[in-house]
Amino acid sequence: MKYILSLLLFFSSVTYANNVVGKYAPNKECQACHTQIYDEFSRSMHANSTPQKDPIHASVWNKHPKNLKFEQYSCGKCHTPAANNLDQMLGKGKKALPQASNATHQEGISCAYCHRIESIKLAEQSNINIMSETPKKYFGTLEDAMDSPYHGTIKTENKHIKNGNVCVGCHSHKKNKYGLNVCSTNIDNEMDGANCVSCHMPKVKGSVTAFKETKEHVFHGFPGSHFYSDMLSQYVDISILREIKSFKVNIDNQSSHAMLLHPLRLAVLKVQVTRAGKVTQFKDQYFKRVIGTDGKPAMPWAAKTEITNTMIKANEKRTVEYDFAIQKGDRVDVTLGWFLVNPKAIMKLNLANENVATKFNEFKKQRFDF
Repeated sequence: MKYILSLLLFFSSVTYANNVVGKYAPNKECQACHTQIYDEFSRSMHANSTPQKDPIHASVWNKHPKNLKFEQYSCGKCHTPAANNLDQMLGKGKKALPQASNATHQEGISCAYCHRIESIKLAEQSNINIMSETPKKYFGTLEDAMDSPYHGTIKTENKHIKNGNVCVGCHSHKKNKYGLNVCSTNIDNEMDGANCVSCHMPKVKGSVTAFKETKEHVFHGFPGSHFYSDMLSQYVDISILREIKSFKVNIDNQSSHAMLLHPLRLAVLKVQVTRAGKVTQFKDQYFKRVIGTDGKPAMPWAAKTEITNTMIKANEKRTVEYDFAIQKGDRVDVTLGWFLVNPKAIMKLNLANENVATKFNEFKKQRFDF
């Protein structure tokens, strides 16, 4: 029993719509050797990608006109690649996705999936992961990886694993039938440029495996808008510029993509000034991307155009000015955060009772004393 894979992305088994490329080891098989990595992954959005675990995704899919035809569950290409067939996803004999809160389910994503991505095929609608069809052949980055009966072969020359672009098979872009890019991270698909891993898989303390001690490993919790977002706060800087009759709040997005990507999200800037114990609360500022048809918001599969986009973009410094003169002794509290679902869409998606959808997530909170 020797070394086991190395790093990079944990996804899982394989379907491009309905075609199973192969069978993948369940995550539990990785736990004994990669205890810390397994624990991190288990609390990640990747581990909660199925409609049964993600009520937001379930609510959107339940609105889809093709939601009774599993072979057309195109979301499963990335959300549930480990679900090999209809019975595994729905439960034998069922014709619709069970509710997120009470369903049993198979793994939607497993550790073995990303570590068996051999290459990425660029495509117009969405990219495609090309999988190794050799059982127990995995890709990693640890050059001195030990042989393991659990892995078979560990290859470290895979360029997509090395440069972090293994992520863009799923996280690059997704176009609907109207050609609208519904959710995009890297519009130009500059495969050799962006590196998802540097931000979303930072190195943290702890050993890669229980059988070969290392001081650190690559984090497999995948920080994002759902979980571990505090790990990303270093890439957004907030500052205040004091004017004679006003003040400005500057938000500097230093990341290589927009602050939030999914069109359901709503970013919010909250500002208040405290003077001699009296609090002045300013109107919340919203940042959003809305897609739709004929000027009205629409579901991703029905949207034909982008209606509005005020989301803070990649490498953008956004300034919001407040008509208020800051004085000596004032305290300014600034909070930047988001709703995973725009409150205006909560009722339409039947998510009023889901805390994950209605909760305001504080991303970065700063206090400025004058």
